[in-house]
Amino acid sequence: MAGKQKAATEKNPVINFLNSILERLKWWSPGNCQKLFHETELVELCYRARESFWRGKVKLEIDAPVNICGDIHGQFEDLLAIFELAGQCPENKYLFLGDYVDRGPFSIEVITLLFTLHVLYPDRMLLLRGNHESRPVNMQYGFYLECRKRYSEKLYDAFQLAFYCMPLCAVVHKKIICMHGGISEDLIDLAQLEKVDRPCDIPDIGVIADLTWADPDDKVPGYGGSPRGAGRSFGPEAVKQFLNMHNLELVVRAHQVVMDGYEFFAEKKLVTIFSAPAYCGQFENAGVVLKVQLVQTGEEPSKNVPQTPAVPNLVSFCSVFFPLSIFFQQCSFTIFRPEPFNPNEGKGAITKMFGNRKKQET
Repeated sequence: MAGKQKAATEKNPVINFLNSILERLKWWSPGNCQKLFHETELVELCYRARESFWRGKVKLEIDAPVNICGDIHGQFEDLLAIFELAGQCPENKYLFLGDYVDRGPFSIEVITLLFTLHVLYPDRMLLLRGNHESRPVNMQYGFYLECRKRYSEKLYDAFQLAFYCMPLCAVVHKKIICMHGGISEDLIDLAQLEKVDRPCDIPDIGVIADLTWADPDDKVPGYGGSPRGAGRSFGPEAVKQFLNMHNLELVVRAHQVVMDGYEFFAEKKLVTIFSAPAYCGQFENAGVVLKVQLVQTGEEPSKNVPQTPAVPNLVSFCSVFFPLSIFFQQCSFTIFRPEPFNPNEGKGAITKMFGNRKKQET
């Protein structure tokens, strides 16, 4: 039976195509990244990802266990490190909260890897939309120039078409709501999201804007304006009211650099996570992966944390656990902290992710 399944897989041209992308990523390095893919292949990948997003829902329903990641922003080596530290996909389920592109130097590699894993394993690699998955934003902050310099505007446009169909939020175990930005005063019923007509851009106001742009602010009593010019700000009481209204326990969001990789708000009813350590080379922030797992009553969550990996920018990490009132559920953070980049330490993550290389690079 297994042989028949393998034979069927080998005859599937789409799966072969996707696996070939992963195979070629074995050979990725900053110096040879331009040689790995033809533009037509990446355009085809965008089409496949867009089709998958469009068939899915705007609000995802996810079961635990799941690893939740915040902003990546083109830091491809750190994305590889996440998979080394927190486990590979599809063996482990992942939910990414958006902002894959811009700022960092390898946005194309980041989104290529995540799109490929999503199309291959749509129930194991789940991707939400961030505010940078929008043409008006990523036209300004690096992704447009990266696509144009390395390929052409045709590829840039193909990525936008996929971005415009991505889901906007997810609910984990019916108790944890996840999005890139924040909560919305206008989201009275989560069923409203079923009426979002995709493909769509991100407006400056309204539910979609808040889910991708909003920020917590402890000086705001309820909801207020945002200095970003899109979405709104919201205070601790707004978080508690939102959770009570929707029978939820926790808000998990990204969108802001936090120095420890995570930061609580509203008496631990909301947590901000960020997964790009040493962000843009301008911060000394840690990155984090939030692991949501189910445990039996009285059982301690798994603390099997791997030792320091041989990957760039990452030298130490630990786990911090916190309980929720949801039955049988615990959350933990796997934290990785930055140090100055050593170019001789980068090969461990790629080997872990894709296996040993067949020959030495020249």
